[in-house]
Amino acid sequence: MKESVLEVPGARLHHFVRGTGPLLVLIAGGHGDAAVNEPLADHLADRYTVLTYDRRGLSGSTTDEPGLTLATHADDVSRLLSTLTTEPAYVYGSSIGALISLEFTIRHPEQSGVVVAHEPPVTQLLPEPERTRAVQDLLTAEETFKAEGAAPALRRFAKFAGIDPTDREPDVEVRRTGPEQLPNVEFLLTYDVPAIRAHTLDLAELKGSPARIVPGVGENSTHVWPHKCARLLAEELGTAYETFPGGHNGYAFRPRATAGRLHQVLND
Repeated sequence: MKESVLEVPGARLHHFVRGTGPLLVLIAGGHGDAAVNEPLADHLADRYTVLTYDRRGLSGSTTDEPGLTLATHADDVSRLLSTLTTEPAYVYGSSIGALISLEFTIRHPEQSGVVVAHEPPVTQLLPEPERTRAVQDLLTAEETFKAEGAAPALRRFAKFAGIDPTDREPDVEVRRTGPEQLPNVEFLLTYDVPAIRAHTLDLAELKGSPARIVPGVGENSTHVWPHKCARLLAEELGTAYETFPGGHNGYAFRPRATAGRLHQVLND
């Protein structure tokens, strides 16, 4: 595995490359950094060259420009990929990572191969009053953070996303949010969650992308609104959605099964 730091406008992107085969970038959800994707990457490295990274503002990726948009994150993915290949790459993103992958597909279609967007929070697709409730979920997490701190806010976040720590593979250890992770949670709630609320996906541009876009859903997350967002996105694009193991964060709790399913979807 190769560890590097890439200097980009306003930030330094800490990233890792492992394995051999077609290039696949993994974009974590929530306050997840490269370490969250490490088990999934390890299960894919026998078939793919896997790129994982800390989003700007998280862990080893520092930033001088924290007031950012999802377009900023999408451009970061583009710059990372440009150091590794001139060919279209595979992309797998979950939650905010899925929304970033979709924005990346719009902004950098020439770099986009198969793009799997697992439960992206595309709130604009939800009918009312579900849309208002979804936006309020995000806003409540932000307000809880300001009033009570990171840990209570993260619990609110986990509740509306339906995170179930018991829904995991036997050898997966639940990653506790220790002091070293609190800055990531704080950055998520201060900058990234407002960016999600403010974001509008250009559906016309997305439909015109040459990439194969695959909305993904968790088999155990039918009760949460990001699951419905993915189904509605598939309907909007006139394509089928694919089901993945586990819930909203199945990539972290069920990495072995997710790797197998992702390989099937990428090569369908």
